[in-house]
Amino acid sequence: MPRFHVPTMPVPVNRTLPAVRLSASWLGVGPVQDRASVKAAGGDRSLIDALTHSKVYQDYEKAFTEATGLPVALRPVESWQLPLHGKRHEAPYCAFMSEKSRACASCLQVQEKLSRAATLEPHTIVCPAGLCETAVPVRVGERLVGFLMTGQVFRSKPTQSQFDRTAGIVSQWGIEVDRDQMKDAYFATRVMPAKRQESAITLLRIFAQHLSMLSNQVMVRQQNAEPPMITKAKAYIEEHQTEELSLGQVARAVATSTFYFCKMFRKMTGINFTDYLARVRIEKSKNLLLNPNLRVSEIAYEVGFQSLTHFNRVFKKLLGQSPTDYRAHLTVAGHRA
Repeated sequence: MPRFHVPTMPVPVNRTLPAVRLSASWLGVGPVQDRASVKAAGGDRSLIDALTHSKVYQDYEKAFTEATGLPVALRPVESWQLPLHGKRHEAPYCAFMSEKSRACASCLQVQEKLSRAATLEPHTIVCPAGLCETAVPVRVGERLVGFLMTGQVFRSKPTQSQFDRTAGIVSQWGIEVDRDQMKDAYFATRVMPAKRQESAITLLRIFAQHLSMLSNQVMVRQQNAEPPMITKAKAYIEEHQTEELSLGQVARAVATSTFYFCKMFRKMTGINFTDYLARVRIEKSKNLLLNPNLRVSEIAYEVGFQSLTHFNRVFKKLLGQSPTDYRAHLTVAGHRA
């Protein structure tokens, strides 16, 4: 497989641009252009979530990790969190470095490059530390809906000089780490020869085809279960989440009365409109908090909150900690060997 060299420093953010452009540029994706695109993106996230919680996927995930010793995750195309973090068999070095926000920014750059290269076929990329990560596309017809992710392994036994170079990169990022702990984690990370890695990727390629067929069944069930009005409302909320959005405005967008929309929306989603909108905005903010170049106040306004105080209050209510604490410990919780 071809190797791609990625930047060893996070890309700086141009603060002269509007906040919404900042996140789009940093994440490597452009702004959504139309309502149909928004609707498709929201539907794909829902689809991937349904697949992830299916017994078929969970059984496969368990079998794959036990057979190969590799972590595996299924993620939607537009997700920009660290997909393998907290997974069984997560690499010790990746688990150690994921505690540092600037290291997370570099890892997300790797994810972005990997996603761009794996739209049609499985692709493997080598990160600045020398570890391989692989993405296998999951498609429904002609549409890319997600990726099966695996990797976090060396193809050959790492050397002292390789570790020294990696430690130098980390130092350039301005990250303070315990060098001995970092070294222990680095050399404890698994080595997997290319041929064996290729076999594991083949297993994922076959399963991706199976997931494609399963996706069609899930989509039919989802379409039958959710009224078009609610699907349209979710897409509208996704598209306008950064604006001052009211229940009445969304009801008018889906051509129904406020009372009826309020009743149906709560019935189909299980929560009221205000709570749903808050959750959408908080989910967006969780991704942006991975970017160390954005201030918490910038993120609050970018995702649609009108005050930092309100953002902090809602964030803590939903996640149990402040945005600042979440950023500081965003990848500490859930570590598993």
